[in-house]
Amino acid sequence: MAGPISDTSPCTGAEGANERQAASWHALSLETQLWIEVSLLVALGLVMIFSASSIMALKRFSDPAHYMKRHFMYMLVGMAVMVLMSRFNYRRSLDLMGVLLITTLFSLLLVLIPGVGVELNGARRWFTLGTFLLQPAEFAKVLWIVYLCASLVKKQDRIKSLRISFWPHMLLCGLIGLLLLKQPDFGTTFMIGCLTVIMLAAGGVPLRSLLICAPLAGFGFYKYVYLVPYRWERVTAFSNPWTDPLDSGYQLIQAWIAVGSGGFFGKGLGAGQQKMFYLPESFTDFILAVIGEELGFVGILAVCVIFFFLFQTGLRISRNAPDLLGVLLALGLTMLLSLQALLNMGVVLGLVPTKGMPLPFISYGGSAFTANCIAVGMLMNIARNSGTRRIE
Repeated sequence: MAGPISDTSPCTGAEGANERQAASWHALSLETQLWIEVSLLVALGLVMIFSASSIMALKRFSDPAHYMKRHFMYMLVGMAVMVLMSRFNYRRSLDLMGVLLITTLFSLLLVLIPGVGVELNGARRWFTLGTFLLQPAEFAKVLWIVYLCASLVKKQDRIKSLRISFWPHMLLCGLIGLLLLKQPDFGTTFMIGCLTVIMLAAGGVPLRSLLICAPLAGFGFYKYVYLVPYRWERVTAFSNPWTDPLDSGYQLIQAWIAVGSGGFFGKGLGAGQQKMFYLPESFTDFILAVIGEELGFVGILAVCVIFFFLFQTGLRISRNAPDLLGVLLALGLTMLLSLQALLNMGVVLGLVPTKGMPLPFISYGGSAFTANCIAVGMLMNIARNSGTRRIE
């Protein structure tokens, strides 16, 4: 007579296949998982940049692949930088703290000097590097996180002292924010402010002291948003873009039309219509709207899933890091990539007010792409230095 079926017998069918796939994925090193996730985003970005920019490139340069070719060059440079950073021992940032801070402040100050910085559309945010434009603010986000984490590690023995751990970092953050607002670049200022609060909390600064940030943020919002007409128009347009559909609400309305008309599966790759001079920034900050129109809800969901896995992998690298510096760096860099993606998606979908923020690894642009590659390269280095230590 046959015996009872064991509860520990292997799964069969779809359930067993899913478990085997999950086991195979987790069997990969965290560094390999990160490579796969970033590669998927980069490949999708290259395809969508060609689709979203071809009409504009044909009109401006008589070459539909102009922007895609340039982004391909950015991609090669960025991926090379990623490989180099993955081999650069992250612990050396403790010795480079001063250099990182001076480089950040100097580059943000230099770009404001007439004749040195390049002004486009009323903003002075770039340097010229041959035929390319370099945006220091994108690198400042990464450099500030590295400096802040290294500083918090060095001050661990006095982390409860607000005079040592809180006020110096907040004053430096405020100085960087003022330099960014002079460009003006409110989106990066907001991002650096959020990341600073997150990292101070993670680094052990007393939470009660972080409550001071609330009135500071309120004052900043009043002075630099409410009292600045074009920024306040973005806030009011976000709440109801149809009150000014031809000006402040125009971009968001066009993004909604693109995403809404894509439906579940989209119109098909290359078949989108909003990129035909209707949707501004169609291959930069609003490329997600083109993805929604051409690849539909499925395309946007795929992007969200990849970023979720990237976020999860970054947190696992942080948990597995061999020291406090690795823990903080991995957390900070992961939050940088994730918050940028979340903010970009929120802007395109009308969940937050419109502000310039590229979608990491997908939007067109060399500075943002390279800066994000530096962040991922450092995450890979932390994962590599973790050795066999695993905390799942």
